[in-house]
Amino acid sequence: MWIYGRNPVLEALKEGRARRVLVARGVEGWLLRELERLGAPYIPVPRIELDTLLKTTHHQGIAALVEAPRYASLEEAFRLAQSRKEPPLLVALDGITDPRNYGAMIRSALALGAHGVLSEERRAAPLSPLALKASAGAALKLPLVKVKNLPRALKELQERGVWVYGLDPKGEKTPKELDLGRPLALVVGSEGEGMRRLVRESCDELFRIPIRPEAESLNASVALGIALYQVALARGVG
Repeated sequence: MWIYGRNPVLEALKEGRARRVLVARGVEGWLLRELERLGAPYIPVPRIELDTLLKTTHHQGIAALVEAPRYASLEEAFRLAQSRKEPPLLVALDGITDPRNYGAMIRSALALGAHGVLSEERRAAPLSPLALKASAGAALKLPLVKVKNLPRALKELQERGVWVYGLDPKGEKTPKELDLGRPLALVVGSEGEGMRRLVRESCDELFRIPIRPEAESLNASVALGIALYQVALARGVG
């Protein structure tokens, strides 16, 4: 697949995953110097050629042909937590279909210490070039797990000692009232509809991010970032 955007392409090059790199003529010199530093051969092309190939003008002047990113197993997420000697911290997405939101959530999950991101095979954004760009390369560094049935997957996590906390604007508790140091999975639903009933009922606790009354709600990606930061603070990170 073709990926685009500076961070995703540079990350793919660092990991040796890029087979071919196209660069629009006229890009900034620092980007060309970075490609040369990485020893990455590239082909200069007219910008309109990238526009046509990628069907977008938001490619930042660079694209790379890579093998389609693979999804990970749940075990890989647990192994990552074990290698860091940390309690597992997973993110479970219910009905997040916007690839930009998906990518942004992956980026927050990586930055704030999560060990994996789960989503269903259906009712979920694919790991597309747009999601990869929105993740700024984070999607290439974090286990991304696809499950057939999210409530069943949450039950499996609970059987393995993971507590499931669902983000819900009507949740009775706030992050300060929860034990965030234990093994955790944070569940985030779609904007507008929130979590599906079966997913909500699968949670051990429902919690909300306190906001001012004149603001009706938070973007799902923003709410997840705040929740993950609260976990990081509770665990003494940062």
